[in-house]
Amino acid sequence: MAPLRRFGRPGLLGTAARTAVIAGTAQATAGAVGRRQANRAQQRYEAQQYEQQSQAPVAPPQPVAPQAVAPQPMAQPRGAGGGGANDELLAQLTQLGDLHGQGVLTDEEFAAAKAKLLR
Repeated sequence: MAPLRRFGRPGLLGTAARTAVIAGTAQATAGAVGRRQANRAQQRYEAQQYEQQSQAPVAPPQPVAPQAVAPQPMAQPRGAGGGGANDELLAQLTQLGDLHGQGVLTDEEFAAAKAKLLR
């Protein structure tokens, strides 16, 4: 006995397989289109940023003249009740930190001046 062949429309299994292939192809195509659009948008953004940077005037950095820091005389500490010396020390350390942050003092100069103050 010969196997029966089906003629006409595909059965349930054939329809499900065809639908899966079509859906998978559509999803892959949509993903590729989305990636291409995202890449183009990223390239446009980078080009726009590059143009803005190239149009901005760039001033050469101005050299900072080193300034000598004159050591300020420290007041003698008062008794246990007075905080004047601590306030002065804190102000001097803050001033040193500011000068170091501005680039006026190098790391070595800052360390030496701080050690001198803390003696």
